[in-house]
Amino acid sequence: MAARNLGSSDSGTTVLDPAQAVATPEGAPAGKRRGRFHTLTVAEVRPLTQDSVEVTFAVPPELHGEYDYDPGQHLALRATIDGRELRRSYSICRPRTVGSVSVAIKRDLGGVFSSWANTELHAGDRLDVMSPQGTFTTALDTLDDTHIVGIAAGSGITPLMSLAHTVLERSATSRFTLVYTNRTALDVMFLDELADLKDKYPARLALHHVLSRQTRSSTLLSGRIDEEKLRLMLASIIRPAAVDEWFLCGPFELVQLCRDTLESVGVAPEHIRFELFTTGEPAHAGGDTGRPVIVAAGDKTFEIEFTLDGESATVTTPVNAKESILNAALRVRPDVPFACAGGVCGTCRAKLVSGDVTMTENYALEPDEIARGYVLTCQSHPTTDKVVVDYDV
Repeated sequence: MAARNLGSSDSGTTVLDPAQAVATPEGAPAGKRRGRFHTLTVAEVRPLTQDSVEVTFAVPPELHGEYDYDPGQHLALRATIDGRELRRSYSICRPRTVGSVSVAIKRDLGGVFSSWANTELHAGDRLDVMSPQGTFTTALDTLDDTHIVGIAAGSGITPLMSLAHTVLERSATSRFTLVYTNRTALDVMFLDELADLKDKYPARLALHHVLSRQTRSSTLLSGRIDEEKLRLMLASIIRPAAVDEWFLCGPFELVQLCRDTLESVGVAPEHIRFELFTTGEPAHAGGDTGRPVIVAAGDKTFEIEFTLDGESATVTTPVNAKESILNAALRVRPDVPFACAGGVCGTCRAKLVSGDVTMTENYALEPDEIARGYVLTCQSHPTTDKVVVDYDV
């Protein structure tokens, strides 16, 4: 899993100017808080399918406030595997529970962290877990008469489990429609939980399982979801005019197909939220330090100043290195927050105080965050002699 949200996938280069930032309206939601790692104990590892597990962490009383979360948010996990520090983000899969927090981890082909979690992680183990992050959620105080639709593939169901539970429980007049695609019935995560949820809310939850490699009685629910099948769904089982919010979670190709198709039938981008597994092979910041960069005599350089936990630091980076702010910052502050380093999770978010940058990818920041001057430091590269960012704002 990875990141995120209101029609904000600005692939390509985005040029940001802090002079364009606008103030947050008084009384507006606080938005993302900066994530901090705490070491938690694994309470349970529960198999979901042959290739996925649900991992539940015990949250001690002194950290209950740190792990309050909204449905749809995610956790970054940090572990040292074969001598290498790895960080991965996974969505929270249960409605808010005091004293525990759960994520689902599906084994990826060749995925070191996910394979380790599925085979080597056990109850009683201790793991570094970042406080909840993300804006893949909805306003919980305005759910009456709201119709929300989720479209998920594979482990993309994880954040939608928490969302569906919460939406249906919070309001007796809310509705939730879920289209969930997998290869076969054996690949369906949370199969029993989804059936129980349907039994509990038979009139308000519409559940549509689509199997790409297994024939179902309905041709609409058999085979891969392509544009033709999606348009048929929008003309029959889901009427866009009757939907208030859309939540999309899965691989890039499916999410982009859904976004493009929904916009083509008149759905406004601000009503479409999305979360991605990954965008491919990002240039990860490695371990607990940034990629080594040598500044030779005579090299033209950029100066990067950043504030973290109330302390300021400065680092110099050669222009020809084309180094991200995150990578440079990690050389002098190994505690700079990050998880995916691919523009997906939003953990490395900071406020651009002065100077200009280009942001290569953005699958995490919402349009209003960009307008207020926030950047993803893993994707931001200086274009002025000095750049100042603040992780604490």
